[in-house]
Amino acid sequence: MRAKKYKVYLSPDQRKELAEIVNRGKHTATVVKRANILLSLDENKGSVFRQEEIAKVLSVSTVTIMKISKQFVEEGLDSVIHLKKRDAPPIAPIASGEVEAKIIALACSSPPEGRSRWTLRLLESVAVEKQIVESISDNTIGRLLKKHHLSLT
Repeated sequence: MRAKKYKVYLSPDQRKELAEIVNRGKHTATVVKRANILLSLDENKGSVFRQEEIAKVLSVSTVTIMKISKQFVEEGLDSVIHLKKRDAPPIAPIASGEVEAKIIALACSSPPEGRSRWTLRLLESVAVEKQIVESISDNTIGRLLKKHHLSLT
């Protein structure tokens, strides 16, 4: 077994904060597990468990323990406990507000010659034809209309 590269030294205030997180029950399971890992890794308390033992007891991998100790040493307690919020959604929305407005205006207009009403597929083809969007599915148009409490009937 090689020596620990990132050793965790918790101050009394940090230990108290982590103990409150573990005992209070108002945090996510991930945050509680991270707090338990840091409490187990604390070098200031005297006897420290091996990473393998901590991993087995807390049902995590040793890689997780190494990453958490590295993050604590490099970035501090807040970055380990308070998880980052995502800046943008994982998939960008297909229809922006401007595109939505144009499609809604199109759906509220009278249907083309020879048609008695709009269908989702007809809206899809006309929206692409009029270059409102490069491509869009009829399902997306249906969700967009539903979101704005509109119906084609």
